[in-house]
Amino acid sequence: MPQHNASRPDTAPIIKVTGLRNEFGDQVIHDNLDLEVRRGEILGVVGGSGTGKSVLMRSIIGLQSPTQGEVEVFGEPTLDRSEHDTVEIRKRWGVLFQGGALFSTLTVAENVQVPLREFYPDLDLALLDEIASYKVVMTGLPADAGPKFPAELSGGMKKRAGLARALALDPELLFLDEPTAGLDPIGAAAFDDLTKALQKTLGLTVFLITHDLDTLYAICDRVAVLADKRVIAVGTIDELLALDHPWIQEYFNGPRGRAAVASQERGAARDAAAHPTEVAQLQSGQRSQGGMADDYARDADAGGHQRSASITGSGERG
Repeated sequence: MPQHNASRPDTAPIIKVTGLRNEFGDQVIHDNLDLEVRRGEILGVVGGSGTGKSVLMRSIIGLQSPTQGEVEVFGEPTLDRSEHDTVEIRKRWGVLFQGGALFSTLTVAENVQVPLREFYPDLDLALLDEIASYKVVMTGLPADAGPKFPAELSGGMKKRAGLARALALDPELLFLDEPTAGLDPIGAAAFDDLTKALQKTLGLTVFLITHDLDTLYAICDRVAVLADKRVIAVGTIDELLALDHPWIQEYFNGPRGRAAVASQERGAARDAAAHPTEVAQLQSGQRSQGGMADDYARDADAGGHQRSASITGSGERG
C-alpha cells in the first residue's frame, strides 16, 4: 500500500495531470490535457458545456478511466491501480457531487457516515453519531437536520449535507462540482462564504467546478479554463483577462461578467461601511475569514458539537 511521501516539498502540486485523453466512442473530450493544482489554493474550473469539466474531476478521483495520460494526487500516481492500492490516497480527499448526490433512503447523519463506515468499519455507533453531528453543524445546518431524509431538505440544505459528507474524513483536498448551481443568489453567496471559511480554517485545497462568475470573483485564487479539449489557460482573473482568447473574453467581459464585478464592488463597499474596523483588520492581515470561522468552530465546540498565479497552455478556439 502506498505511503504518503513526507519528503515532498509543500510547493509540489497536490494534483498533477499530464497528457490526459478522454474519449467516448468517436467523441474526444480531452486531448493532451495538462493541469497542476497548488496546495492550499481554491482553483476554479470553467468551460463551456461539453468541455468535460466533470469528466476531468472524475478522471482525477478514479471514477473515469482515461485512454491516455497520467494523474498524480499527493505525489502518488492514481491511474491503473486497484481500489486497495489507492485507499490511503482516497482517504485524504472528499467529493461533493452535483446536486449533493445524497442517498435518498438514508438520513443526513447516515449519509455523512458513509465514508466513515467504508474506511473505518470498526468505529462504534456512538462515535459515528458524534462525528456526523459535528460535520452537520460545521456546514451550517441546524443540529436537528441529522435525522432528516434528503426529501425533507431544501436544495441549499442538500448541498450542505453533501458537503458535510465530503468533510467526514477531515480531508486535505476537496472536490466541489457545481456547488452553487440551482441556489438563489443569497444562498449561493452564503455557500461561497462557507467554502472560503472552511478552506482557511481547515487548510484545504479546493478543486471547484462552477459556472458561477460571482463564485470565481469571490473565492477563487486561480481559474483554469477548459476549451479546445484541453486546459488553455490557468491564472488569476486579471491574468486571464489579459489574454485574447475569444471564449475567455466573452465569458469574463460579457454581461454576466460585468455584473459579477459590479456585485463584488458593491459588496466590498457595504462591508467597508458596515464594519470599518474589521475591514481594516482584514486589509492589514490581522484577521481573516479563516479567523472568523475559527471563532464559529470554537463556539460550536463549546456547545458540545451541536450546533495560484501562472498562465499555462495555449490554444485557439475551434
